Amino acid sequence: MSGTFGGRVGRQGKLSQWLRGRRPKEAAGDGGREALLLAAAGAGLPLAPAAYPAPGYRCSCDRVGCPTPARHPVSFAWQTQSTTDRAQIERWARHQPQANFITATGMVHDVLDVPVRAGREALERLLAEGVEVGPVAESDDGRMLFFTLTRGTPEDEDEWWPCELDCHPETMAEHPGLRWHCRGSYVLVPPARLPGDDDQRVRWLRGPEHPLPEPLTLLEALTDACARHASEAPPQQPWPLRH
Repeated sequence: MSGTFGGRVGRQGKLSQWLRGRRPKEAAGDGGREALLLAAAGAGLPLAPAAYPAPGYRCSCDRVGCPTPARHPVSFAWQTQSTTDRAQIERWARHQPQANFITATGMVHDVLDVPVRAGREALERLLAEGVEVGPVAESDDGRMLFFTLTRGTPEDEDEWWPCELDCHPETMAEHPGLRWHCRGSYVLVPPARLPGDDDQRVRWLRGPEHPLPEPLTLLEALTDACARHASEAPPQQPWPLRH
């Protein structure tokens, strides 16, 4: 990455140092994985098991040519299956030791999902302005995830906020910038492994111990940063709603 970031020389290095110093420690082994999952559930993030990488950039599911390997839930009933119940998550983690986990959005929390360069710029701006930033995860496939409170589901469905930031799998390619995961969507929750030759992962930059902020407090910084970096963003694989 360049030392020039959003027109400001040297500040990216400062942010990188901050991130290295503040990144939550991910304990090794199954115990560390389980502890991270339980911490996420304890913060109110509903979890469900997901697929995991198989050799040769393949997915653990039995779908031939899975378009989103290791990035989708195991069950079609993931929305009703998702839970914060500690005992159930412990059982899943122990009986499915290789599984990734997703967290279902739109129940307790939403996720603002942006390209990593835009996310780092926005995070720097938000912290400099003293804005309360909640949990933030970074994916080695080039995305940064900002966890926020959900917008909620209004009693009158006609009042639901229709927004082009909400998109479906078939339209993800048309939204290379900010994606707003809310009702009916999900993201991988750390610790998660991605397919590839290298040790590709999804990890916390700011852990789930940070309170969830209102999404609108982050939106301006994120959309501004995405607009500046839109022309540089490579095509990204979608986070599917089903497989």
